[in-house]
Amino acid sequence: MKILLCSSEIVPFAKTGGLADVAGALPSRLKKQGVEIILAMPKYKGVDEKKFKIHNVSDTVSACDANGIKVYFINNDFYFNRDGLYGDKFGDYKDNLDRFLFYCTQTLALLKNINFKPDVIHCNDWQSSLVPVFLKNKLNNDPFYKEIKTVLTIHNLAYQGLFPADEFGKLSLDPGLFGIGGLEFYGKINLLKGGIVFSDAVNTVSANYAKEILTSEFGCGLEGVLAGKKQNLSGILNGLDYDIWDPAIDKFIFKKFSPGSLENKYENKHSLQKELGLALKKDVPLFGMVSRLARQKGLDLIAADIEKIAKSNVQLVILGTGEAVYHDVLEKMRKKYPKVISANIKFDDVLAHKIYAASDVFLMPSRYEPCGLGQLISFKYGTIPLAFKTGGLADTVSAENGFVFDKYDVESFLNCFKKAQAAYKNKKKWQSLVKRAFTYDFSWDESAKKYINLYKSLSR
Repeated sequence: MKILLCSSEIVPFAKTGGLADVAGALPSRLKKQGVEIILAMPKYKGVDEKKFKIHNVSDTVSACDANGIKVYFINNDFYFNRDGLYGDKFGDYKDNLDRFLFYCTQTLALLKNINFKPDVIHCNDWQSSLVPVFLKNKLNNDPFYKEIKTVLTIHNLAYQGLFPADEFGKLSLDPGLFGIGGLEFYGKINLLKGGIVFSDAVNTVSANYAKEILTSEFGCGLEGVLAGKKQNLSGILNGLDYDIWDPAIDKFIFKKFSPGSLENKYENKHSLQKELGLALKKDVPLFGMVSRLARQKGLDLIAADIEKIAKSNVQLVILGTGEAVYHDVLEKMRKKYPKVISANIKFDDVLAHKIYAASDVFLMPSRYEPCGLGQLISFKYGTIPLAFKTGGLADTVSAENGFVFDKYDVESFLNCFKKAQAAYKNKKKWQSLVKRAFTYDFSWDESAKKYINLYKSLSR
């Protein structure tokens, strides 16, 4: 089976979020299970040519080998030689339609140029959604492209690729496709909608999120379009790369540990408390959070009663950047309670590993969460997740292995927080929770099998 995976970001070349992690980890697991796979992404300014030994294939394409997998880069300095992937401090780039139209067009042309005819093109999010649109409406009479199937993975439905209607002509499509059955969405172009309509299958990054996006609460205006795709809509939980996230081999944490050496986990806690200037207390539960600091991630719940949290005999370590209002709240509380709260308003991969290893409880009170990787990582590190019952969090965290609240309000969150505190005081119960956490396997191998079955279902 031959697969082309299209993603606007791929680890280790470029990353803004979880999409890059998925696109970086899944292909190697597919290859391991016998799939012939290549990757295509834009060549951004930040992609290190020397480090990855990237060479030119043509004027618009360059390539490299990554762990035995060919990665193709679509070159265009005018479009991609910029500091940001999708925008800058002023917002999204105004020419994003032109940029990702070029990416999709050149990616499809690349297949013919290298004579690689995939059985399935696996697209991801709005940036590659024009691929299924063009296959069904521009290239449908070309024998080379005619039998190629498409899968579109939605990583976050909130990001849809919306553009002014007067730019539709750039796509060189039948004007009739700018309508309710095509790419039109409340008077604008919606690239993700086009991808959903014209792909052969749609999937999301967890089974529960696949159900949620059919509702008006989580459908972001596309619930009706997705309902029309219900027979070909599924959810496959993202996996975790245990070559990166494993306390037994983690080079970033203070002391490596495993289920058989849990005392080392608590040495990590002591060392992090010391590094961050927190009180050196073993019997106080340490709550950790590594996240974008945004309302979607539940920061409104934390900010609403952070004073009460600070006075409740716990410690709180937060790492991330995001909305200024939460930066201000956390900085203020850090200064007021320096021995209790550590607010780290930055991106720091090393500190992230240390927080997962040292924390007793990992906070993920997200208002919505398509999949979530934080809870999967925390299990591997013997850190117990506290989560709102939504999306992939609902698929992975329960009362048996963590702490869950199912009503999104401050009172419910604080009650759940108190339950975690009380459980921590019961050492026997806590040790049982920690030991159970280590038993879960969220590796990519199982998810890769499900993707292969999805690809095969389109060829029948």
